[in-house]
Amino acid sequence: MSLRSNNKWYILFILTVVYALNHVDRQIMVILSEPIKQEFGLSDTQLGLLTGFLFAAFYATLGIPFAAWADRGNRRNIIALAVTIWSGMTAVSGFANNFWQLALARMGVGIGEAGGTPPATAMIADLFPPKRRAMALGIYTTGISLGILIGFILGGAIAANYGWRVAFFVAGAPGLIFAAVMMITVAEPKRGASDDRAPTGDAPLLKDTLRFFLSQRAMVSLLLGGVFVCLSANAFLAGIPLYLIRVHSVPIDELGIALGLLMGGLGGIGAITVGAICDRLSEKDLRWRPWTILITGIIAFPFIVWFLYAPDKQTAYLAYTVPGFLGLLYASISYTAMQELVPIRMRAMASAVMLLCLTLIGIGFGPVILGVLSDMFNPELGQLSIRRALACILVFNVLSIIFYLDAANHYRAAVAKASAMNATG
Repeated sequence: MSLRSNNKWYILFILTVVYALNHVDRQIMVILSEPIKQEFGLSDTQLGLLTGFLFAAFYATLGIPFAAWADRGNRRNIIALAVTIWSGMTAVSGFANNFWQLALARMGVGIGEAGGTPPATAMIADLFPPKRRAMALGIYTTGISLGILIGFILGGAIAANYGWRVAFFVAGAPGLIFAAVMMITVAEPKRGASDDRAPTGDAPLLKDTLRFFLSQRAMVSLLLGGVFVCLSANAFLAGIPLYLIRVHSVPIDELGIALGLLMGGLGGIGAITVGAICDRLSEKDLRWRPWTILITGIIAFPFIVWFLYAPDKQTAYLAYTVPGFLGLLYASISYTAMQELVPIRMRAMASAVMLLCLTLIGIGFGPVILGVLSDMFNPELGQLSIRRALACILVFNVLSIIFYLDAANHYRAAVAKASAMNATG
């Protein structure tokens, strides 16, 4: 008797837990960056490379071959293999004795995590119909917030009491357990089931997906909007702990709790709540997908400025409640929108293309740009250089709003084109 379940809610739960572990292993580096910098004598640019490019280069580029495999093979098995790799490499990070050893370990984490998101988002699209897809992907995206919540709190507490190396060991262990749970209890969903249409023919090649991708102006603008907001989001994710430690003298254990709750706890609530609202509004007008992201971006902007120039840490925490609540929406809704803009057989590959751009540019260069700016301002401003660097990053938020508006203007026609291709097979 097989223990594997076809229940969509159970599968979504397991995928969300695995995604949370993905972000525990990814973000624990962020909360540990200041003590690692002090021990190894690193610059902010080197920290940006560790939290950004050296991880993202492998995470992004290997997403394409993993997605090609996922469009043809068993997605459950791919995810189980991926989580085994990234969890093991997280534990290995605790043995690093210099910058390059830690860099190699973080590259290994990136290799493993490349196999997580493309097959998972394609599975969810096959489990949930279009009108419930943003909610489902919103739940999945709470893995980001749970990972930040657990990673920041766990990393801060363990680093304060036992050192940063032990934090890596503890973070890596649970993934090995859930890789086995995935293999034993999760069934592979039928492709196209939630659309009441089975895909026909072979999965398209990367060049076919890219050709279709570039023919959709809404897709291109959606991607550019996502890239710019991802640049800002990941620069802030890497920079906020440094800002609070250097400018407001927040101890690392308190920092982990505060940011875990603000970024993780509130972010998860926001992703589910606003994702469900977006689903409801999109039933009447599909343009609410990109509209939701740009409206929430406009709302969050003045609160980010307030946060950066808050006179004390209590005011900074208060100011960040709004950006924290809205900060994870762009990911879940962008992936939802992207799934609706391509035919069924292109979903995992299109997800990987978006993942490639968001991670290689956003995750890869966001923290590096921040680090370069902070080092550049350091001779003049000292510890306050990180605040000036974060303020400069806000230009990316403005650019993202412009492109999401353009995506909204062409969204309905692009969805119709993708639906027509499904109908013709």
